[in-house]
Amino acid sequence: MSFLRFAARRVAEMATTLLAASFVVFGALYLAPGNPAGFLLAGRSASPDALAAINAQYHLDDPFAVRYLSWLGDVVQGDFGRSLTYRTDVSRLLADRLPTTLLLIGMALVVVVVVGLLLGRLSAVRGGATDTAVLVGTAFAVGTPSFVAAVLLQGVFAVQLGWFPSSGAGDGLLDEVRHLTLPAIALALYLIGMLARVTRSAMLEALDSEHVTVARSRGVPERQVIRRHVFRNSLGTVLTTGGLIVSTLLVCTVLVETAFSIGGVGQLLELSTSTKDFPTVQAISLIIVALFMSVNLVVDLLLPLVDPRIALGTRSSSA
Repeated sequence: MSFLRFAARRVAEMATTLLAASFVVFGALYLAPGNPAGFLLAGRSASPDALAAINAQYHLDDPFAVRYLSWLGDVVQGDFGRSLTYRTDVSRLLADRLPTTLLLIGMALVVVVVVGLLLGRLSAVRGGATDTAVLVGTAFAVGTPSFVAAVLLQGVFAVQLGWFPSSGAGDGLLDEVRHLTLPAIALALYLIGMLARVTRSAMLEALDSEHVTVARSRGVPERQVIRRHVFRNSLGTVLTTGGLIVSTLLVCTVLVETAFSIGGVGQLLELSTSTKDFPTVQAISLIIVALFMSVNLVVDLLLPLVDPRIALGTRSSSA
């Protein structure tokens, strides 16, 4: 299978899956108790005429299929509807908050990749006390939920030491980076432990492979063996965790943004869910699904390039 044919097939599969996900996202909220009209009335009683006007304005009386197709058509054009809570376009809300969330996720991802790969590599190559220390440290990291890490980091580095702000997103790029440093670390901590352990296991498996033994017997310098034959051959296994890493970042950002009062998309999702703001929740949920699927697509396309032993369309090594 050629690379272009494989890429086209995966894009088509992603589009089909995203269409099915949009149906689930749109329909799931309507299965929950309560309704948008009740929220809009804020507990006040309303005459039948007033209630009918609300239902007509938000098309709440239309058949489900009609509402879904109308919503999907608007989404394709970039129109996610109007927020019931903020009384403004959802697209505008997302445009104001999404950059902060993407910066937070980007910072956390950099920390995860750099620290996770470094610890995993040191653990596998050096062994002994270094391996033990990494295993203990990563066990602590994996066992610490993001919201617990957020509280601990706030208490130590924001409240006691005063090195970083304890809340808010900042103003301007440098100030934003300073405000988001602690949230990014809290978001990354669990994933650092996970990636370090995956990298360690993959490199230990590569170290025991036959081609590494042959390279050493031919007098190839150990540093070159580690770089070309061990670390590179383990990248395929490490890369397959990319989807899990991004999905975890997307989910946990809700907790971290709330803990640090960042005001990004994650906190917006939490507030919109509690107020049953259907259009906003649907938009954010669909964006999260699309981002997760896009990352999986990129991983599938990169795997054969990173590790030629992996055939197109598979995630398992044939070696």
